[in-house]
Amino acid sequence: MWCTAHTWVDLPPACASFTTGMTLARGLRGGYEQANRRRHVRLVELGPSDPFAHVVGRRGLPLRRGDMTRHSALRIRSLTSLSIAAAATTLMFAACGGGESNTVGGKVNFGGSAGTDGDASANGGSAAGVNGGTGGNGAGFNIDASTNDGALTADSACESQSAEATLVKKPVDIIIVIDNSGSMGGEIEAVQNNININFASIIGSSGIDYRVIMLARHGSFSSGQSICVEAPLSGIPAGGCSPPPPQPVNTATFFHYSEEIASHNSLCKILDTFRKPDEFNLAPNGWEQWLRADSFKMFVEISDDGVSCTSAVTGENFNDGDNTAGGTTVGDAFDISLRTLSPAMFGDPAGERNYRFYSIVGLKENSPATDPWPATAPIQDTRCANGSAGQGTGYQQLSILTDALRYPSCENASFDSIFLAIADGVIAGSKVACEFDIPEPPEGETIDLETVVVSYTPGAGGAEQRYKQVADAASCAADSFYIENNRIFLCPDTCTVVQADDAAKLGILFGCSDGIPH
Repeated sequence: MWCTAHTWVDLPPACASFTTGMTLARGLRGGYEQANRRRHVRLVELGPSDPFAHVVGRRGLPLRRGDMTRHSALRIRSLTSLSIAAAATTLMFAACGGGESNTVGGKVNFGGSAGTDGDASANGGSAAGVNGGTGGNGAGFNIDASTNDGALTADSACESQSAEATLVKKPVDIIIVIDNSGSMGGEIEAVQNNININFASIIGSSGIDYRVIMLARHGSFSSGQSICVEAPLSGIPAGGCSPPPPQPVNTATFFHYSEEIASHNSLCKILDTFRKPDEFNLAPNGWEQWLRADSFKMFVEISDDGVSCTSAVTGENFNDGDNTAGGTTVGDAFDISLRTLSPAMFGDPAGERNYRFYSIVGLKENSPATDPWPATAPIQDTRCANGSAGQGTGYQQLSILTDALRYPSCENASFDSIFLAIADGVIAGSKVACEFDIPEPPEGETIDLETVVVSYTPGAGGAEQRYKQVADAASCAADSFYIENNRIFLCPDTCTVVQADDAAKLGILFGCSDGIPH
């Protein structure tokens, strides 16, 4: 019998059986499509030859009678012309949509007859069926959807749809910590003059979702070495800081936690105020409440002295002794304390950090003076030429640990270029989020999550790579991802690769079903 159609038809029951015998007498050209309807087949782009219909099961297994109604759209393009002259032939089909990748693409192999669940030989060899029978010898052939396709692609995949993943930068929370000691008047004035024009506006124009959290005493820089920030970053109107209002005015992008920071205790204040109310009760639960769980954190420390303090929260003593060894010890210890305090915000102590630590401190100038010291340069144990109380070796070590930059605080006349450079660093250092939504399926269908495959194409060019799906985060391995709550999460090693490639392209291939129980 012939199972032929050029529109939607209701096939006879015999045509729904996987092992239907067919006589194929003429060449097959074009493509065919099996849709997820009970015994309904739409055959498209066919030539004058008689078409045929079949289905293929997930994981490389042929379908049994009645299974075809549980599977969805199959597209195979560019089928090779075939000429088959034979008596009734039993068709055996290879896998697509979730099977393992092979070197020649989604092949459909035909061999001798076999049992219902058997495998056929591409070259006409014998094939043994699970449910009985040994395949006979015959002239084998294959249909190759395309060259060098993998298991699930937009061209040859069973149940294939595709979409491009939308990669977005993670939000950035910038924590600026300012020493309010008596020697800091010039630095604080420079911060006030540059924080809007040469910092916030640059970051804002980049399109990055950012907010600034300031840890420093609110007030006048001239009389109390305090700081007052005006609009547009703050809610205090331009000119409104002469004199400063009684308390800060926060906005959607600026949050001022007013706390006096002394010469040596910046690191302890970061820890101790994290969950402590500020003096104006703008942050009753501490400045932690202003951080966003999905953001990358950027600290900017501004001080002209070293580190010497004991944390009221952790009980730890931090003292860099204004030397390299002390700075290394302090930086390493604070890094662990910060991440232990809030692994969700700053990164697990045993895992990857979720912050960077920029330093504008009393270290000696680079050459030229406005050039930063990179993370690859060692701790500088000499003070800047224009004078400072200490070289901030503990802060320097934190910059080195987190791949951030260091600037001399003595160069407050050049804070415009320093803040511009830090703004550029914030933009460049912001990371692509390693999770994204599963794309919308075609109308009337739902995505079969088991079929989802993520592809990665390097921005600089190169071969497309395929990432495999694993069950959950605990099952993560290299080149893999998992799905949770209908979102795709790249596993840590995979995420690192993608985040290092600003021009990365991610594609999502997936199968669909109509959601109707059959």
